[in-house]
Amino acid sequence: MAITDKIYVKNHRQLSSQLETNIPKGAFKGATLDMLFQGAGLEKLDDATRDRVLDFTEDFLDCDCDNNPYCGCPERKFIEYLLELRAQGLGPDAIVDVMSDDYMVYAYSGDVLSFLDSGVRTLEAAESLAQVEGADDKRDEIRQSKQDLAR
Repeated sequence: MAITDKIYVKNHRQLSSQLETNIPKGAFKGATLDMLFQGAGLEKLDDATRDRVLDFTEDFLDCDCDNNPYCGCPERKFIEYLLELRAQGLGPDAIVDVMSDDYMVYAYSGDVLSFLDSGVRTLEAAESLAQVEGADDKRDEIRQSKQDLAR
């Protein structure tokens, strides 16, 4: 299961109440993406909530794909966001705090830790393959990425 399947809307019930409609708890569920992409009812939200929702929409749903928001770009952009937070030296708890503050979404720290650990394991496999292929420069690049992610 992808990490984006484990990202949830903070204050989900309050947000649904303000929008006067039911939305899924998952931030990357189809109905949630539809609501954000179409912007229907966002004027009903209080200013602080609307600003965060619009920030999420601008940062993750903005692409030129024909299938937007179902093209995979929002999920890829969010994963990049998580990796950037990790590159800044943040641990799983801090990553959850920042995403909650930035976009009113949250995840469980254990899910973020599992995502990061899975990334390290994937890089270890890629490093081994590069070594077998004799691609020493690529192996070194992958090793550095792995060390950055694991710290």
